[in-house]
This record gives sequence, C-alpha cells and structure tokens, in this order.
Amino acid sequence: MTRIHDCGKHGDDDFRDGCKRLLTVLVVLAVLVGVIALILYLVLRPTHPRFYLQDASLRQLDLSNSSGGLLSTTVQVTLASRNPNDRVGVYYDRLDVYASYKYQQITVAASLPPVYQGHGDVDVWSPVLVGPNVPFAPYLADAISQDCQAGYLILPVGSWISGHYHLFVTCPAFLVTAGGNGAPGAAGFRFQTTTYCHVEV
Repeated sequence: MTRIHDCGKHGDDDFRDGCKRLLTVLVVLAVLVGVIALILYLVLRPTHPRFYLQDASLRQLDLSNSSGGLLSTTVQVTLASRNPNDRVGVYYDRLDVYASYKYQQITVAASLPPVYQGHGDVDVWSPVLVGPNVPFAPYLADAISQDCQAGYLILPVGSWISGHYHLFVTCPAFLVTAGGNGAPGAAGFRFQTTTYCHVEV
C-alpha cells in the first residue's frame, strides 16, 4: 500500500523557521553593535570643542549711510579653541567667522584655514572681519546709534564649522568706551573681557 505525504505544510514550517533564525541573528547583531557603540562612547567620551573670544577691536563703524540702509564695519577678533578630549582629535575642514548685531550679519564671513586639533591642543585665530556697505535695516541703525551714545556695544561673533559634525558657535563681544559716552560711528570702543562662547551641535 502506498502512502502519500503532504509536504506543503513542512515547507511552510521550514520557511517560518528560517525567518525566525534570520530575525534572531539580526537582533543579536543590532544589540552587539549598540553595546560596542556604548562602550566606545563611555571610553572615549567625546565632547565638543570649547571656544573663547579673547579680544575684539572695532576699527570702523560707519553709520553715515544709515539713511540709505547701508553700514560699513571692520572688526578684528581673536578666537581660541581648545579640544578637551583626551583620546579624540578634531579636524576642522571649514570654519567661517562673521560679526552680527541683533541677529543681523554685519560683516562678510571670513574663511579660516583647515586645521587638525590634537588631544588638549589650543588653536588661536585673529581674523579681520569686514562689512563694506552691508544692507542694514533702519530700525537697527537707530538701535546701534543709541547703543553707541550709551557707550556700549554687543556684537556676537559667530563661526560655522562643517564636516561630519556641524557646530554653530556664538561669542558675545562686549565693547565699551572709556568715558561711557561714544559717538555714533566712532571706533573708540575697547573689549571688556574674555568671554566663553556658546556651542550648538
């Protein structure tokens, strides 16, 4: 007597078993990758670089064309960056620096050369930021005139570092006049003190 076996059901079971084994392997691999990444993070503990504004010198602030909506500015700044990581180096492949006033950019972005920053290294840059005839809103011209009359200016200096990670760095430059009563357009402002920069990743 001949017996006939139904193999269709066994084929479905083999397919399900294969899928379960594949899924198990993928889950185990994902867990292993996560554990390795966590161990590397805990061992290396990478943190973003620290930036400081060491000096700022306002050479030109020309409001003579403010009625036409134009502003000419020249600022020299000295920026420092320190890599606080003990085991991780930082490579800056692009770094642009510019000055702004009340969130409006008032100088052209100055590009700094690429640099590699080793463990604990400190790099210092002193770019001259120039803004020839930058379009300027009339209400901002009034605000900057009032600040000059009051004898103080706050000009944030921003730098954009691009690469695998993108950082936006903002450094407030506190400038005051010796007598506390500056005339609009005068470049007699001096830098108050070294300031820490805010870094956003």
